[in-house]
Amino acid sequence: MKCRKCSQKAVLNMRQHKLALCREHYLEWFPQQAQRFIEKYRMFGPQDRVLVAVSGGKDSLALWDVLSRLGYQAEGLYIGLGIDGGLQYSSTSHRMAAHFADSRGLPLHTVDVQGLEGATIPVAASLTHRGRSKPCSVCGLSKRHIMNKAALDGGFDVLATGHNLDDEAAVLFGNTLNWSVGYLARQGPVLEAGDGLVRKVKPFCRLYERETAAYTLLRGIEYIYDECPYATGATSIYHKELLNQMEAERPGAKLSFYLSFLRAKEAGFFAAAQDREAILLHACSSCGQPTSAPGQCAYCRTWSQVRERVDLALTPSQ
Repeated sequence: MKCRKCSQKAVLNMRQHKLALCREHYLEWFPQQAQRFIEKYRMFGPQDRVLVAVSGGKDSLALWDVLSRLGYQAEGLYIGLGIDGGLQYSSTSHRMAAHFADSRGLPLHTVDVQGLEGATIPVAASLTHRGRSKPCSVCGLSKRHIMNKAALDGGFDVLATGHNLDDEAAVLFGNTLNWSVGYLARQGPVLEAGDGLVRKVKPFCRLYERETAAYTLLRGIEYIYDECPYATGATSIYHKELLNQMEAERPGAKLSFYLSFLRAKEAGFFAAAQDREAILLHACSSCGQPTSAPGQCAYCRTWSQVRERVDLALTPSQ
């Protein structure tokens, strides 16, 4: 297979785009696509400060690399979850994120959940109803809260995550199967800022995971290869496998599915659900972040419960 632009040997054949490119032209094409989507969905501009949520994985590090190459004011945020065990998952992911930042002279902000709240995510999950089977619920809740707070406290204009097309299509597939209209109404490349909520964007939302992986490989970016150990058996992974089967038979199926959804949303298909979701928010009585719940937000309630149970476990029995 030859490169479409120069006829040299192609390193990647993208059947969904009917495009094959060599290393040099692929490394030009990939950031250009990200820039196109940033502009198309009006995510942010050159004057905006961008906080990139980095996990040490390929997508988030590729995003930080691309934004830096494009000249944006992009800084990183790493959240230490304390998920280690035999794989040393959190330790390795932190090392990858720190190495990336240090090797490029980029600022990396680190928040350690145990240092902040007194327990790791797995411990917190074991002490709450939210994490009875897996810590994913507590993990997601905590990351959303910490990312929003870090962006606001740091004076950033936008929070960017490395979600790729495969991620977005899998979430969309699951929400469509269940007709979760509230989630469908909120899904998209941009989640606008609100009172106490920073603007959130996904510049890779139309780039395949395979394309992101190729970019990190060709750029020589070191990243953690292992998935989170708690991701095993996740419904989203099953949905990705189903979508991959469709993509193999019909190249471009994932992209068509996602773009059709965005067009339907733009046409007002989920307008009623969006109106219902426009609920009144107020400041949490503990942290001040917006919540629809009375008194404390879910994050503060969860971690208050965790701290109480940790203290109880550490109190000597009489």
